[in-house]
Amino acid sequence: MLKRNTCGHPPFARLAAGMFFLSLAAVALAAPRPADAPANYAQRPEVRAFIAELVADQGFDARTLRRLFAQARHQPKVVAAMSRPVLSPPKWYEFAPRFLDSARVDAGVAFWHEHSDALNRARDEFGVPPEVIVAIIGVETYYGRNTGSYRVFDALTTLAFDYPRRAEFFRGELKQFLLLAKEQGISPLAPKGSYAGAIGLPQFMPGSIAGKLDGGIAERRSLAEWVHDGIIGFAFPGDLSSDPVGLLMLEEETGPTYWLVFNNWYVLTRYNRSRLYASAVWELAQAIKLAADGGSKLTYVASHAARQRSHVRDQAARRRVGVGGADAVAHCGDQWPRQRLA
Repeated sequence: MLKRNTCGHPPFARLAAGMFFLSLAAVALAAPRPADAPANYAQRPEVRAFIAELVADQGFDARTLRRLFAQARHQPKVVAAMSRPVLSPPKWYEFAPRFLDSARVDAGVAFWHEHSDALNRARDEFGVPPEVIVAIIGVETYYGRNTGSYRVFDALTTLAFDYPRRAEFFRGELKQFLLLAKEQGISPLAPKGSYAGAIGLPQFMPGSIAGKLDGGIAERRSLAEWVHDGIIGFAFPGDLSSDPVGLLMLEEETGPTYWLVFNNWYVLTRYNRSRLYASAVWELAQAIKLAADGGSKLTYVASHAARQRSHVRDQAARRRVGVGGADAVAHCGDQWPRQRLA
């Protein structure tokens, strides 16, 4: 059974809803298109069938939709971007620096100050710390500097009808985008976004916005509860808690480091299923919070480098973890619930 917090929202729902709230406050393998396919999307049989479905199920006007799809532009670069071969993922020490430099921390503090009222309301309603929301926006779009240059309607139409590998998914997103535009009273031709159709500061897909991101993850404790309670050190082995605990490995240039991660770190991977992404958001959030509280971002960056150098020192020590009672150094108080094995 899904266990909800005292506010009635599961944690991922609160994280996502907090992001959605802020975005509203801040804004007001693949084949090329067949040679014989009509240049005008409105003339294509599959698009006509899609229009008929929207008319029958959602009450759209057929003539309005035909005029709209007649203005859709096929975007070859979108298909090319989606079809790039998958390369091996970067290592943590290759991935993290671009998100943790002092310029991004400074910009995060400025963004926090500029939008403090909205961030505080999101925190009070959904329990998500402001620095986490700011860090997600900082990683996603550099605080709104890089939200995408494609018309969302063009990108989604191209992927819905000229990207067979994931056509079903993108037709669903196109439907949700049209419903969202109708609900908000805006032209579907106006919003700009990424080549995949993601929108706004937090880069939400239309289906996520339309659903208000109810979540559905069976988290047992909220972000606010972890932050309020803090975490104390403990020894291995033992009953760590009633909540699941994971072991995270992050690659440093000198070798791997190991971290204990809790449900709320996992919540970040629900936003983006990448251990590197979730870890970068956490690190950036802590740097922003320290700087916003009057601390030095350089101090945080230096301490981050020190943690990199003080990783588990040898394979024998790693093998003893879970057997001989290795200590865990906790980030306590207002720190994020993640622990480093020393």
